[in-house]
Amino acid sequence: MAKNKASVFDRVASLARNLWWSWNPDAQALFESMDPPLWVATRRGPLRTLRLLSPERRGWIGRDPAFAAHLDRVEKSLAAYLSSKTWFDRTYGKKTRGMLVAYFCAEYAIHESLQQYSGGLGVLAGDHIKSASDLGLPLVGIGLLYRAGYYTQEFATDGSTRVIYPELDFADLPITDTGKSIKLRIGSRDVKARIWKQTIGRAAIYSMDTDVEGNHAEDRKLTRHLYGGDREYRIRQEMLLGVGGTMALDALGLKATVFHMNEGHAAFAALERVRRFVARGSDMKSAIRQVRASSVFTTHTPVPAGNDRFDATLTLKYIGSYAKALGINNQELLASGREDESDKNEPYCMTVLALKLSRHCNGVAALHGDTSRRMWTKMYGLTADAHAKVPIGSITNGIHSETWLAPEMRAVYDKYLKPKWNGAGPKDDWWKNAGKIPDAELWAARRMLRSRLIQFIRTRLADQIARAHGDVSMLAAAHETFNPDTLTIGFARRFATYKRAPLIFSNAKRLARILGDEKRPMQIVFAGKAHPADMGGQQFAQEIYRHAYAQQFIGKVVILEDYDMHVGRMLTSGVDVWLNNPLRPQEASGTSGMKPPLHGGVNLSILDGWWPEAYNGKNGWAIGGKEFADQKKQDAYDAGSLYDLLEREVIPRFYARDKAGLPKAWLAMMKESMRTVCNQFSTARMVADYADEFYVPANG
Repeated sequence: MAKNKASVFDRVASLARNLWWSWNPDAQALFESMDPPLWVATRRGPLRTLRLLSPERRGWIGRDPAFAAHLDRVEKSLAAYLSSKTWFDRTYGKKTRGMLVAYFCAEYAIHESLQQYSGGLGVLAGDHIKSASDLGLPLVGIGLLYRAGYYTQEFATDGSTRVIYPELDFADLPITDTGKSIKLRIGSRDVKARIWKQTIGRAAIYSMDTDVEGNHAEDRKLTRHLYGGDREYRIRQEMLLGVGGTMALDALGLKATVFHMNEGHAAFAALERVRRFVARGSDMKSAIRQVRASSVFTTHTPVPAGNDRFDATLTLKYIGSYAKALGINNQELLASGREDESDKNEPYCMTVLALKLSRHCNGVAALHGDTSRRMWTKMYGLTADAHAKVPIGSITNGIHSETWLAPEMRAVYDKYLKPKWNGAGPKDDWWKNAGKIPDAELWAARRMLRSRLIQFIRTRLADQIARAHGDVSMLAAAHETFNPDTLTIGFARRFATYKRAPLIFSNAKRLARILGDEKRPMQIVFAGKAHPADMGGQQFAQEIYRHAYAQQFIGKVVILEDYDMHVGRMLTSGVDVWLNNPLRPQEASGTSGMKPPLHGGVNLSILDGWWPEAYNGKNGWAIGGKEFADQKKQDAYDAGSLYDLLEREVIPRFYARDKAGLPKAWLAMMKESMRTVCNQFSTARMVADYADEFYVPANG
């Protein structure tokens, strides 16, 4: 008897469980076609959209031959992707048989329907996993699964932030219960964690969830919030991530040969591995040597205060058992996380632990690598002038191009750049041919993407006003906000105070003149979240909110609520200029500015993070150039430089048009931005660098 053929809806659900769709626009279009308004309402979540379909829509879809044909096409695209010969196979083949990289991170941004990320670290990790899949690198992610994810942001009528935690229904998420679990000791109690799987193309992320029957009530909350709670909550989560993650690999039967700790949150994984080698008979020195040889550590924090530190009492409460297991005393154990091992008052630092137990260490940009070497000289027993000897290198971050590329721009790519995404390697550079795109067609695409963004802004702004009980006049004004032919600047990122989101308002009168020029106007869109406990960052958001509703800026400045991956994609594809003005050198890398060049956008940025490596004087602008010890002087100088660049270079170039109405000089800069940024600052290049420089050598 023939097997029953899977229903259309079973096939859709199966397709949705491989998050390859999150960077495939044809798959997303298939899901959206089921019910476009519902698709938007579910944050573009295919399983929830499928569950909430009305019986009438289900009946129509089940009988629709066009839907069936579209589904066939997408299934074949996924099969072609999974069967394509990959860069890693071509480059390393049998030489790395048995290799498996375990990539530990506290957050992953795969898609906005999975609210498991807060900002840049998660976006970087998600893009890393996707490019590992594209390149065929044998890698699994290890993380935590948060029941409430990260918070949803709303603005009150005074611009203050309302922090709202959603209650996620895991049945609506493209995750699968592996049926496996672990049990580990955290403090005075055993804690059980269920292991869930996300499939991302060829790769996977395994995430632990402690909201399990039988756990103590406090332990069930351990995976409720991303970066929530106090210091004790944080160290308990980090025990689960590092120690529990190592145990999860065992439970799943995965034999990792390389352990990559992405930020210090996962450093306990290395300590646990030392314990295991000792338990199997190794002496401490030998155990540490073996762990170091196969460990990779990436630091993302360029300021000392940003590294997780715990006092001695709290540390020993949770890892004190390791002293006995390793045959050392408490002070020797605490020394593993101290820069000055003899200082009994120094807190225990997760970054120090990871650096000590990893041979392969890196910052996330060339400048950040240098900053990191200067930060950690004391730990290596070196003087400040010998910082170059600190064994921390750098691999500059990138972005997963297909995730951030607007579907509307793909037609231009297909016609002139002819990318072959399946099987591509880090040196497959489509963007070197950006000069072949006719100016008129590139400008038409830029105008279309800007218009799309403005329609999005108007809709989101109207929704915000309605939620905040705004009056009819405010709603009417929302629908007239921004002009589709006006130079549009974007600023969207995590609202940490060092990023100085309100800097452009330093001289409000001067900015008002710039924005209000009738012949050469400008408009600015902001979005971003601060950590719920970061009052300074929330005050920055409130300050911008108040400016946006000031009479001189209404219709020319907006700030959007609830910054997520979707908002990020809309802004980075739609704006003409991406603004970045952090306090140098506090931006470790930053990746948001790597996304506009995919669409012909250009950067206007402080020379911090990745931008010093990309800027060549022809592909964007560099703000400032002088550094001051006093931050007020620095802010004033950088703001003045920003205004000067806008008035003298950015705005004149944008509005200088030829007889055909084309901004020829601006278009030249757009193409130079595409040519110099898009390939070099991709996660294809970045992950290949990790493979070549760290993973394969660490695999032994």
